[in-house]
Amino acid sequence: MKTALVVMLLGTASPLAAQTLYFSAIPDDDETKLVERFGAVADYLEAELGVDVEYIPVKDYAAAVTAFRNNQIQLGWFGGLSGVQARIAVPGSQAIAQGAEDETFVSYFIANTSTGLTESEEFPDMAGLSFTFGAQTSTSGRLMPEFYIRQETGEAPEDLFSDIGFSGDHGQTLRLVASGAYETGALNYTVYDQAEADALAEVETAKVIWKTPPYPDYNWTIRGDVDDRFGEGFTAKVQEALIGMTDEALLASFPRSAFIAADNEMYAPIEDTARELDIIE
Repeated sequence: MKTALVVMLLGTASPLAAQTLYFSAIPDDDETKLVERFGAVADYLEAELGVDVEYIPVKDYAAAVTAFRNNQIQLGWFGGLSGVQARIAVPGSQAIAQGAEDETFVSYFIANTSTGLTESEEFPDMAGLSFTFGAQTSTSGRLMPEFYIRQETGEAPEDLFSDIGFSGDHGQTLRLVASGAYETGALNYTVYDQAEADALAEVETAKVIWKTPPYPDYNWTIRGDVDDRFGEGFTAKVQEALIGMTDEALLASFPRSAFIAADNEMYAPIEDTARELDIIE
């Protein structure tokens, strides 16, 4: 398994060996799960690309974008919003692949069963309840949920809810709502569906009450200068390797059924929404 730890979680830069491609991913789940799944991805990419590939764990979404900006990683598995932020930080960078499911991603709003809320096609009445987002710059755990809260209620979250939290990742959102620490929350649908498939106890007390309309989300983004560093055509080679990933175990760890080609324009709606909410300037 190829992994590399960076001192102070990428707080200090160090020269990168020209023959090594470093990549990271937004920490949207437990760290141990991420290290396992992306270590295997590093091994796959190394075999396909013919260069050393190492996965760099990061502490939060902002750290992933910072590492990309500072050239401590050249490739990132980002959410819709963090991908936009990374590409703004490094002009010329490109979104090159997304999961087949990422064209039509959704967030789930969930509620503790004690609230009495049940699933509906209508936006639920959560006024006065406590609510937790995921990470502050998560597309599926914050950006799009906040967009729909504002659109459907005409209120800002801080005015609608009695208390607002940021759990840090989708799995923690599920646990907090299931425990009753927060009465309601929003999370990535794949995390909840996987919890159901695994028959986790949390899904017994945290139920889906509303599903957002679809939007574009996760993406592989690569720096615009990698061809200068690794040779002409390297960007296309990385894209080909990602799209050619067919190992079911690797894909299931995302979880995605396949990777397909992506480009920056696909994420214009995410950028527009982030600007509308003043999350990016």
